[in-house]
Amino acid sequence: MQVNELLVEGFGRLPDLVRGAVEGLDAQQLRWAPGPGANSIGWLVWHLTRVQDDHVTDLLDGAEQLWVTGDYASRIGLKARAHDTGYGHGPQEVAAVRPESPEALLDYFDAVYARTHSFVAGLTPADLDRIVDERWDPPVTLGVRLISVLDDDTQHVGQAAYVRGLLPA
Repeated sequence: MQVNELLVEGFGRLPDLVRGAVEGLDAQQLRWAPGPGANSIGWLVWHLTRVQDDHVTDLLDGAEQLWVTGDYASRIGLKARAHDTGYGHGPQEVAAVRPESPEALLDYFDAVYARTHSFVAGLTPADLDRIVDERWDPPVTLGVRLISVLDDDTQHVGQAAYVRGLLPA
């Protein structure tokens, strides 16, 4: 198996997991949180998609985030701010993420995933050693950045599935 095939496989598991977390829910269920200050399903799926959009876009020469160029923000109740990925959000900011429907989240996720899939499918082993962020010691390579995104997304989609299981009947 080639390294790009491995990345395609890893990222390729996310769509079914994201769908399983949100399909069949209404807007109120997407916004429900299991306790004060906890993350909602909508916020978790929005955040994992924002992280992927932000980080993968940074790896593409001259590309803009789909969050900024598409109509996704208005459908999720937010403004299209490129810097807002959910990191550091407090309870008020979490509550401000108000997707109108599962489709609002899925349309954004699907567009971001398609871009990510296309990017990782074309990578070579040598590409993964390219330094993409020198602010860290050691500097971050493209391969490490992609694994970081995949790890973050996997954790958050698991959390969304868990919160779904806590939804009141």
